[in-house]
Amino acid sequence: MRFAFCLISSLLTLSSALGVSVPSKHSRATSCVNSSNNRKCWDKGFDITTDYYENVPDTGVTREYWFNVENGTAAPDGVEMPVQLINGSFPGPTIIADWGDNVVVHVTNSLQNNGTGIHFHGIRQNWTSHMDGVPSITQCPIAPGDSFTYKWRATEYGTGWYHSHFYVQAWDGVFGGILINGPATANYDVDLGHVFLNDWYHTTADRLVLQAATGGPPTAPNGLINGTNTWNDSGSRFQTVFEAGKRYRMRVVNAGADQHFRFMIDNHTMEVIANDFVPIHPFNATQLSIGMGQRYDIIVTGKQLQEGNFWMRAIPQLSCSESDATDKVKGIIRYDSSSTADPTTSAYSYTDSCADEDSSNLIPYLKLDAASTYDYKTGENVEVQVTDNALLWLMNRTSFHTQWEYPSLLQVAQGNDTWLSRQRVITLPGADKWAYIVIHSPFAQDHPMHIHGHDFWLLQSGYGNFDSSMVDSLTLVNAPRRDVVMLPASGYIVLALKTNNPGVWLAHCHIAWHTSEGFAVQILERESEIPYNMTSLKSTCSNWDAYVHADDVNQYDSGV
Repeated sequence: MRFAFCLISSLLTLSSALGVSVPSKHSRATSCVNSSNNRKCWDKGFDITTDYYENVPDTGVTREYWFNVENGTAAPDGVEMPVQLINGSFPGPTIIADWGDNVVVHVTNSLQNNGTGIHFHGIRQNWTSHMDGVPSITQCPIAPGDSFTYKWRATEYGTGWYHSHFYVQAWDGVFGGILINGPATANYDVDLGHVFLNDWYHTTADRLVLQAATGGPPTAPNGLINGTNTWNDSGSRFQTVFEAGKRYRMRVVNAGADQHFRFMIDNHTMEVIANDFVPIHPFNATQLSIGMGQRYDIIVTGKQLQEGNFWMRAIPQLSCSESDATDKVKGIIRYDSSSTADPTTSAYSYTDSCADEDSSNLIPYLKLDAASTYDYKTGENVEVQVTDNALLWLMNRTSFHTQWEYPSLLQVAQGNDTWLSRQRVITLPGADKWAYIVIHSPFAQDHPMHIHGHDFWLLQSGYGNFDSSMVDSLTLVNAPRRDVVMLPASGYIVLALKTNNPGVWLAHCHIAWHTSEGFAVQILERESEIPYNMTSLKSTCSNWDAYVHADDVNQYDSGV
C-alpha cells in the first residue's frame, strides 16, 4: 500500500538584519504598575509596547522547580490505567515566573524503564539551545535514576507548556503548564491559569504509536479538560465559578496527541488577547480553532445578573481527527458554587474544520515587519509513503531519524560535520539574516507545524501549490507571529524567521504519531556560535549508554 504527495520545502536566506541577538535591559525611564485596570503596564519602563525580542527586564529573580518523572496509575475520566507523571500530578505542576526571571528545573528520572527529557514548548531559549530538552537533538535521554538541570530565562511572557520529547510519553501524562506573568493587551480581574485540552485513550501511548504506524491513527474514545472528564457515569468534569461582571483570563492549550479542537463556552463571548507567546490586538470570538501545540489567551466576562450553568466545550474536529467524543469533552462554568446540576445550554453552530484561525484576526500588538526583498529559490520534492508495513513521513525524500545516544549537539561539540541525509539538516550559517521556508503538502490532512527556538512570521497559507509567481502577494507587514501553525490539507505555508538564536532546532509536525514516524527536520543555526556544556553532555550520554547496554534498549522511532 502506498500513499504519495509532493511537499516543497524552500529555503531563502536574506541579507537584511533585524534586532540584536541577546536581549538587554530596556532603557526607558517611564514606569507603570500592572493592575486589573491597566494590564498594558508592567514595571520599571517595561510595558506592552516593549520590543521583547530585544529588551527584557533584569529581575535578578530565579524560580526553581524539582520534577520527578515517575510511573503510576490514574483515572482521569474514571477509567484507571498506567500513566507516567511528574510529581504524581496530571497535568504536571505549573512553572510560574515573571517576565525576565531565570528558571531552573531539576528533573529526576524515576521511571522504571524509559528515558526522558523535558522540552519547554514556546520558550525561545535565547542562546540556551542546549536547554531545549529534546533527546537526540540537544541531549541524550535522561536515563532511569539520572537527573538533569535545565536553566533558561523568561525572555517572553504569556502562556506556554512543557512536555516530554522522548518517544510518546508526553501523551501518557508527562506535561504541564508554563505561565509567565507580564503585560497584556486587555484588562482582566482574575487569572484562572491553564485550560488544557487533550484527547484521551484507554490504551498507553507506546501501544497507540505502533498501531498508528501500521494501521493508521487510533480513534480517541474520550477527551479531557484540565486532566479530567467523565466516562460511562464515572469520573468528574472540570468546573469553575464565575461572578457577574468579573473578567476572567484563561490560557487555553491544545496538549493533544492527535486531536484538533474547537473550543467554546455556551452563551459567552471570548476576547482573544494572545496566540502562543505573542500578544495580539484583541478580537472577539464565540469559538476558537486550536491545533496541537497551539495556545490562545482569552478573557471571558461573567454575565450580569446571570444564574445557571454553562457548558465549556472542546469539540474534536473530525475532518482531521479520529474521535468518538465529539460531544463528550466538556467542562462547566457555574454562577452558583453550590450547584451540582449539569448545564442544559446549547453549543454555538460551527463548521467542522481544522483550518487555523483567520490570519486577519491574529495581528501582533508589537509591530515587526518581515524583509521586503529576497530571491526566491525552488525547493525539493518530499513524499509520504507506506513501506515495510510502517507509515513513514518523508521530508525531502527522507524520513527523519536521529540517535538517542548521539545527539546533534554532541556532534556539533565534537566538530563532526558529517550529517547523514536521514538527519534532515537545514543549515543557516549567517547571523541576523532572514530565512524563508515554504512547506507544501498535497496530502489531504492538516498538520500543526512547530519550530523550536523561534517565533516565525506567517507570510501566507493556502490551498494548492505555492510558486515564484506568488511572492508579491506575501504579507510582509506585521504578519502573524507564533510557534505553531496549521499546514492546510493539500496546501502550503510560507514562514519567515530571523537567524538570531544559534542552536540546533527541531521543526516538526506536532501530531504525536507523525513526529515518531519521521515528519521533522532540524535547523542548524550559526553552528560555530552554538552554546553547549560538554561536561553535562558527556555525563548524560554516558549514563544513558550504561543504561542502554545493561537493559538492551532499542530505539523504535525517529528519535524525537
